[in-house]
Amino acid sequence: PNSVTSLGAAAFFRCTSFLLRIVIPNSITRIDYQTFSECDSLQQIIISNSVKIIGDWAFSECKSLKQISIPNTITYIGVGVFSQCVSLEQVNLPDSIHTIGDSAFEACESLRQITIPESVSCIGDGAFWGCKALQQINIPNLVTSIGHEVFDGCKSLRQITIPNSV
Repeated sequence: PNSVTSLGAAAFFRCTSFLLRIVIPNSITRIDYQTFSECDSLQQIIISNSVKIIGDWAFSECKSLKQISIPNTITYIGVGVFSQCVSLEQVNLPDSIHTIGDSAFEACESLRQITIPESVSCIGDGAFWGCKALQQINIPNLVTSIGHEVFDGCKSLRQITIPNSV
């Protein structure tokens, strides 16, 4: 219903077989910690522009998720938000993002492409750790901090552009 404004912590945690698609309605402004974590069958997420906060580990271990578009109302990709989404191939990050948190895309083994927007200034520890399929990455000019082990285990990474600002 329209009266619901947030999805609580672990509200749909481990909904393993029946949850295939999620459409976050306009009434929701917050998706809390681990809300959809370990929803193994989840393939598609549509997040409305009303969402301002996506909590840490919110979609971690959604093993069937292949693609996600983040609305331009989000400024921070939190800790482990998409960690271990092993089927995730493509992520569209808006220009509103300023920070990519620790382990945000950790062990997204199928992630081949991600464009880091020019607005990003900080990439947290292990943000892309274990992204085995990632082949190329361009670090924007505003980035002043790249954490530890950000690209550790990125076995296919062939090209990386790092600006003087780092």
